[in-house]
Amino acid sequence: MKYSPALAAIFGLSLATSLPAKDATAPAPADVAAPPAAAEVSPKPEAKDPVIEAKQKEKEALELDNKLSTERLTKETTALREEIYKIKLERDLAQEKLQTEEFKRQAALEAEMLQIQIDKEKLSAEGELSKIRAEKLANDLKIAQTEAALKTIDLKSDIEEIEATEKRSQFADAKPVYLKNPLKENGILVVSDRRIPLNGPITADTADFITTRIQYWNNKDREMPIFIVIDGSPGGSVMAGYRILKSMESSDAPVHVVVKSYAASMAAAITTLAKESYAYPNAVILHHQISNMMFGRVNITEQREFHEENKRWWDRFGTPIAEKMGITTDEFIKKMYARSSSGDWTEFADKAMELKWVNHIIQGADETSFTKNPDTQPKEKSNAETYALKETIDAEGRPYIALPRLAPMDAYFIHNPDNYYRLK
Repeated sequence: MKYSPALAAIFGLSLATSLPAKDATAPAPADVAAPPAAAEVSPKPEAKDPVIEAKQKEKEALELDNKLSTERLTKETTALREEIYKIKLERDLAQEKLQTEEFKRQAALEAEMLQIQIDKEKLSAEGELSKIRAEKLANDLKIAQTEAALKTIDLKSDIEEIEATEKRSQFADAKPVYLKNPLKENGILVVSDRRIPLNGPITADTADFITTRIQYWNNKDREMPIFIVIDGSPGGSVMAGYRILKSMESSDAPVHVVVKSYAASMAAAITTLAKESYAYPNAVILHHQISNMMFGRVNITEQREFHEENKRWWDRFGTPIAEKMGITTDEFIKKMYARSSSGDWTEFADKAMELKWVNHIIQGADETSFTKNPDTQPKEKSNAETYALKETIDAEGRPYIALPRLAPMDAYFIHNPDNYYRLK
């Protein structure tokens, strides 16, 4: 196999090692000058052997060729080495670039991570700061709420104190006075809070109102008197009035009737038949026979029956009143019509006491139950409103009150000269 000088140069081999060694005895090349001999006379050149000379020339040619090949190889090798070096440099450069990019990327990543950590710490710090601020705001709010609540409590306390003071000012310092013998020597009647008003027409509702309170005050105390106070009543239902009288009679606590202005018919009967009754000197008490009202077509037989029914009721009320007066029922009727053609017997209280319609004349009533300022209380209802009766205007423009329908066998024992009270 022929050895290539170019390959030897690539693999770093010396061309000299691939060529045969020079002959030591071989003459120096013709182009190499021999050192001059000192002071010698050059001998006459010997004749050269043509073969040797030919070989010498061949050798020189080969050496030249070899030198050229070596130079060529060296040149080619140098180019290759330069290319290799360039490639190495490019590779190193690429690696350096990659390392640089990696370094930059890593540095950027680390910088980003650092920034994230910084942001995280910043957010955490801001969160803590916000938390602290929130806690401070919450504490401030609690403090403000507490202060507001305390102020509200103080204001409420002030309001309650003012209201309590105002409410307390609405009440008198005095308390109701309870006396078994309520009539003083000076003629003043002491009325306690065991007081029941009786005003307006006497109806079934009136009887309910009065009888339940008589029972209530008995259950509270069965010794102290109960007061039925009549400011003004024209009378009313005989059945309702009879219920009131029976409740008065069966009461353990004494029931006293007080007439301040006007008591007629059934109200007068209640006053006269009470065990204890009182009236202002100018109070008016009116007695008369039962006079009922009839409407619609009524035949003579019905009229007779109606008359007989009223007479039976009159016997039950007129007889005990006449007996208390010490006269007969007939004498009582005669005296009624002797006073007026209508049979209405009206007397002021002082004369009524002489007739035994009332037991005592009083100069005043000490209403000890009125311990609350009346100006602060709801407006007092009228007599009609008290017992669910309402004033109405008729077709002719005249006011009237429609009385409730009576139960069978009942009758109105009522003073009604101007037909103000009418049946429905």
